[in-house]
Amino acid sequence: MARHLITSALPYINGIKHLGNMVGSMLPADVYSRYLRQRGHDVLYICATDEHGTPAELAAKEQGLPVDEFCAQAHDAQKAVYDGFALAFDYFGRSSSPENRDITQHFARRLNENGFIEERSIRQVYSPVDGRFLPDRYVEGTCPHCGYDKARGDQCENCTRVLDPTDLINPRSAISGSTDLEIRETKHLFLLQSKLENEVREWVSKHDKDWPQLASSIAHKWLTEGLHDRAITRDLDWGVPVPADTWPELAAEGKVFYVWFDAPIEYIGATKEWADQDPENRDWKSWWYDVDTDVRYTEFMAKDNVPFHTVMFPATELGVREPWKKVDFVKAFNWLTYYGGKFSTSQKRGVFTDQALDILPADYWRYFLIANAPESDDSSFTWEHFTATVNKDLADTLGNFVNRVLSFSRKRFGDDVPAGGTPGEAEAKLGEEIAALLAEYESHMESLQFRKAAAALRALWSAGNSYLEEKAPWLEIKTDKDGAALTLRTAMNLIHLYAVVSEPFIPATAKTMREAFALADDTATWVSADEAKALTAVPAGTPFTVPPVLFAKLTDEDLETYKTRFGGEPTA
Repeated sequence: MARHLITSALPYINGIKHLGNMVGSMLPADVYSRYLRQRGHDVLYICATDEHGTPAELAAKEQGLPVDEFCAQAHDAQKAVYDGFALAFDYFGRSSSPENRDITQHFARRLNENGFIEERSIRQVYSPVDGRFLPDRYVEGTCPHCGYDKARGDQCENCTRVLDPTDLINPRSAISGSTDLEIRETKHLFLLQSKLENEVREWVSKHDKDWPQLASSIAHKWLTEGLHDRAITRDLDWGVPVPADTWPELAAEGKVFYVWFDAPIEYIGATKEWADQDPENRDWKSWWYDVDTDVRYTEFMAKDNVPFHTVMFPATELGVREPWKKVDFVKAFNWLTYYGGKFSTSQKRGVFTDQALDILPADYWRYFLIANAPESDDSSFTWEHFTATVNKDLADTLGNFVNRVLSFSRKRFGDDVPAGGTPGEAEAKLGEEIAALLAEYESHMESLQFRKAAAALRALWSAGNSYLEEKAPWLEIKTDKDGAALTLRTAMNLIHLYAVVSEPFIPATAKTMREAFALADDTATWVSADEAKALTAVPAGTPFTVPPVLFAKLTDEDLETYKTRFGGEPTA
């Protein structure tokens, strides 16, 4: 089996993430990782908090905490939420780690040796009121491209264009709000992306047939516009320091690397953090260094992160002139909106992940988000849509099937799976249908088409209901007890199959369904086509229990409660 390296865009340290962040990177990466593990692949899923940059410093200042202490607390708070969502990272690291510092500095030294870093004097925004140079995110103003009046000095949140602080109209300090800003000269390091443009273009072109159109088109858009040399250092107190052995003057001035230089390197750094926990049994370089033919590397991210991962970081890796692993497949997502408006961490608009878990268990959210993932276009979260999906798919189609089958069988046949007669035409037809739907589900998962995979999973659940309605064991038992027993045993085997194949989407519910049967040796990680056709994994005589209701139906009162709490439409 292949080895699969999987990363999802690093969640920024500043605040709990919203549902849009979850569905745009971490959750689909988890679903895919779980699926691959079940299919027998060697999987390493790496993520981390992105901890450097101006927002971390500003947030720490607001809370009256040293920035390192703030980041440590925020990392733990985010990790608790991701644990609540059952995200099965192999390791969830921190970009402020010593490992990332060392590897980032190594990359910078190598780029410098190869002629791809240059020290330049630049004119930068200085705030006399704050007594300091203002790095990009410390400057806010109006975007010159779309007119958004809360654009940051590094990127416009509205149109996603990358900016320089001096591009902004009516700039102001994000620290004090002062508009009394000056332009002064200072020195910074620049990554000479212009010298690497042709290499990056050639590398991107090799993936045109493999990557989704969203990822490929964004990469080519940047390349068409031309790669510009970009400053990779900032005037901050918090970040990976410029190494004094290479740039003593800048190190003495306290320059640190720009967060978008060190953050992608943290994928490697976090893998080393993972390995350093058990160095005798873990080799981080076997995943990252000179392994192009051995490891398949898949990245998950929302579209605003695509340029950095398909152009800027590959340029860095190419310029190092060392055989670091580069991404094979970029799974990019559009936006999940809230009633047509953007989720926004900074403006606290939409449902945030900690709030979601306060309302309902993780599986409700996991299923809804993946079933409505914004793959081909933006998709909208509304409470009406969420409620309808939960009730129809989870409560009625899956949950009601499980409860009906197990409750009726216990009532009429006791606490063991009944034997019944020999499978007939209906069971053969069901087996063929289940095997075909399972193959469809597998195909969509292999190609990372999550909405289609969710539809195939839903169809698997629906097939059980159709079989149950066709056989009607509650009527069958009146004239053919053995026939009713066979129907129920077949349906119980469907429940076990659902438990196995639904695990990537709804892991807690899958565990509950599987544990309903007291099988002596239940080690199945997947279901083959022949096993799907036979439906004999749970034999007659197996003790079982009826679990609590898997999914509670949401009422009109629930819907109104949610809309009252969060609003039925985005605020301006």
